[in-house]
Amino acid sequence: MRSLSAHQILQIWEIGQNQHPLDRALTLLAFGCPEISQEQLAFLSIGQRDAYLLTLREITFGQKMNGLAECPNCGDRLEFDLNVSDIRVAEILSPKVEMYNLLSEGVELQFRLPNSQDLAAIVGYKDVKTANSLLIQRCILQASKSGDSVAYDDLSATVVNQLVQQMAQCDPQAEILLNLNCPACEHSWQLLFDIVSFFWTELTARAKRLLQEVHTLARFYGWREADILSMTGVRRQMYLDLIGS
Repeated sequence: MRSLSAHQILQIWEIGQNQHPLDRALTLLAFGCPEISQEQLAFLSIGQRDAYLLTLREITFGQKMNGLAECPNCGDRLEFDLNVSDIRVAEILSPKVEMYNLLSEGVELQFRLPNSQDLAAIVGYKDVKTANSLLIQRCILQASKSGDSVAYDDLSATVVNQLVQQMAQCDPQAEILLNLNCPACEHSWQLLFDIVSFFWTELTARAKRLLQEVHTLARFYGWREADILSMTGVRRQMYLDLIGS
């Protein structure tokens, strides 16, 4: 994995304009992890995908993260700071499909964890229950009881719930909840942290700032975009300061 260059940030931002967040996540990783194939990236569990994104975000923008949330009680906007290490609960692993086992009510289950392709398969479903059922079915590799195969529809609610809990335990990075407290009304709540959305928002802001820097330096010095983007951020800023002095 390598940090994203200024040129790559603009490429990703341009490519991602018309992409679904699921595709944006894979685009980010494709640029940051050129040594891993697109297929392998798509097969990463959601938790592992997010662990990769957190690491890519850290080596590109740094450890500190600045967030913004709206209080669900009074609507006040809350700023909060956190470090990548505060929300990293899983280290990145080599991309491979892991298989897990669960025994519940005499039913032996073999399953894998949800990945980007699984989430893409349920994007068009408006009914949450139907979407969840399809997602679970895609992840069950085998179900049997006393040597006989068991269909998904024949699994009890208890077995399905235990399977869902087991999936969550096996992929802890997939769901990160932040504990927030509103200073205006003292309301406390939990916010689901979405690294894809967070990273994309930061990358968009950086891309727009880079375009403004290119515009200013190209207009003043007549330099090409490629030459300006190849400079370090420190050098670009020095030239911008000279223009303003």
